Amino acid sequence: MTYDAITVENLSKTYLIGHQHHRDRQAKYTALRDVIVQEARNFARKAADVARGRQIIQGDKVEEFVAIDNVSFTVKQGEVLGIIGRNGAGKSTLLKVLSRITEPTKGRITLRGRVSSLLEVGTGFHPELTGRENIYLNGAILGMTRREITKKFDEIVDFAEVEKFLDTPVKHYSSGMFVRLAFAVAAHLEPEILVVDEVLAVGDTEFQKKCLGKMDDVSRRGGRTVLFVSHNMETVLKLCTRGLFLESGRVRDVGNIDSIVSRYLNARSSSPRLIDLSSKGRPPYIDLDKSNARLARLTPSDSDSNWSIPFAQPLSFDISIDAKPSIPEVTIFLEIFSVRGFEIATWSNSSSRAALPVHAGINTFRIGFPDFNLLPGQYYMGISIVCGERLEDYISEAVTFEIVTSTEAARIKANNLRGAMVPSGTVSILE
Repeated sequence: MTYDAITVENLSKTYLIGHQHHRDRQAKYTALRDVIVQEARNFARKAADVARGRQIIQGDKVEEFVAIDNVSFTVKQGEVLGIIGRNGAGKSTLLKVLSRITEPTKGRITLRGRVSSLLEVGTGFHPELTGRENIYLNGAILGMTRREITKKFDEIVDFAEVEKFLDTPVKHYSSGMFVRLAFAVAAHLEPEILVVDEVLAVGDTEFQKKCLGKMDDVSRRGGRTVLFVSHNMETVLKLCTRGLFLESGRVRDVGNIDSIVSRYLNARSSSPRLIDLSSKGRPPYIDLDKSNARLARLTPSDSDSNWSIPFAQPLSFDISIDAKPSIPEVTIFLEIFSVRGFEIATWSNSSSRAALPVHAGINTFRIGFPDFNLLPGQYYMGISIVCGERLEDYISEAVTFEIVTSTEAARIKANNLRGAMVPSGTVSILE
């Protein structure tokens, strides 16, 4: 008989964020009196925070940020719950609260069983200790005896494939070795609840398959509960039985994994015709203040079209780049992904040997694909700009578009084909 392994009731997590007051740059001066008053207020606020045991927040102004807002759900013993949502939806914060890394602001959590979490590379590892010592350390943190850890020790080492470096301090491990050992420890020390964030993306393809197989084995055969966060919808569909769709810290839907993934994909599929790329999010390693060229706008070339393209029809769109100085040559890279996260095509103007010089200011280029045989469905495109060897700008999800069915699709029964695209192949009779 199954039971509720996890019960979350009206859970909320609020953070305090400090903002530095930026005075009007056009003002000729700021009175000393105003500066003294502002600093006195800041000192009084920080003193009150210390007296109440609260975190000291730097800045003149403090704002409340609600990362999780009144979330409630239950997870049965043996279920694999996939938690999905856009970046910033609150997924990682929810896992940290469930793993007791941070306390909730409000609400109640009931966990029945030991919890093992893998939220980032090397979670719970001490960098100065060896791989062998960290295995025993993590097992002790989970409440296991030395005998229980020793019993699983060989399985952990075989799974992680780090036997050669077992007595090396883990600070010398690569990120791949780190995550292999961390996952092996988390999965093999028999927790009743396993919590995994998208840390598995660090490992290679073969190791990811091993991890997914192990999580499937842990849940289906071991009867243990798994919480899994990923942006790869194919993996979520294969591994999970139920889904939780988070949006802006709130539960938008929870239920069967197929319906949850469909709702999530539909929610992110609509794109306006003219896309302001300057307002799109960038990875942390992109510093637009230091970039010589940045992505500005994206729009379909045909004034009457949008981002719904009939099957077997040409695809053409205009990309605008804002350059600071004139640059003799830029390279535009495009990546096309299935809506479930698999990369299915790449292109750059270097492949067509077309040099693209840019002048200072806005430059617009038209990119066209006359034979665009993606099967009907939803896709998204990432765009990057490279000048010489330097990556100037990158947007992983610049636009979501849809290939819609057409008479040509019906003629070749494209809706019944599997995969992502129809190759341009030929056939001939030999005899």
